[in-house]
Amino acid sequence: MITPQEPPPPDAGQPAGGAPYGYPAPPPGFPRPRHGQDDRPMPPVPGYAGYGRPQGPIGQLRPTGMIIVLFLVTLGIWGFVYYFQTHEEMRRHTGEGLGGVLALVIAIVFGIVSPFLLSHEVGLLHERRGREKPVTALTALWFFPGMLVLVGPFIWFVQTNNALNAHWRSVGQTRTTLV
Repeated sequence: MITPQEPPPPDAGQPAGGAPYGYPAPPPGFPRPRHGQDDRPMPPVPGYAGYGRPQGPIGQLRPTGMIIVLFLVTLGIWGFVYYFQTHEEMRRHTGEGLGGVLALVIAIVFGIVSPFLLSHEVGLLHERRGREKPVTALTALWFFPGMLVLVGPFIWFVQTNNALNAHWRSVGQTRTTLV
């Protein structure tokens, strides 16, 4: 018949002082660290450590005033181009987000949702780099119901486009483009 073995005493393999070799003995009243472990707490994980560095290409800077003029001259058609380009650049840059085609479909079918999505994704770009979000989905409240005071959409666009341009500048972009 096999008899069960007794487990080794808790201080087996440790020197007489009670601490593993190379470590000071803990003060009285504190539990001893297990063999091979240090009793110091681990340092906290920095906020930006949860996100990898962007691997994709950097997007283009877009002059806010010129985009507004193009939007007005094309009777709003340039807005669709803008949604496609910006969402596609953000998707290529981070590997996350809607992407250009899905953003364009949403802009055509559910147009009122697009400003909320764009502001949210631009805010996430900043957050992934460990910075405070300059815009959020709530910024799009300037667009709707802000359109009832006529200047609301312009305020939303200026804030969101400037935040997007600030992100592209922070990662090294210097070129400005429209298309």
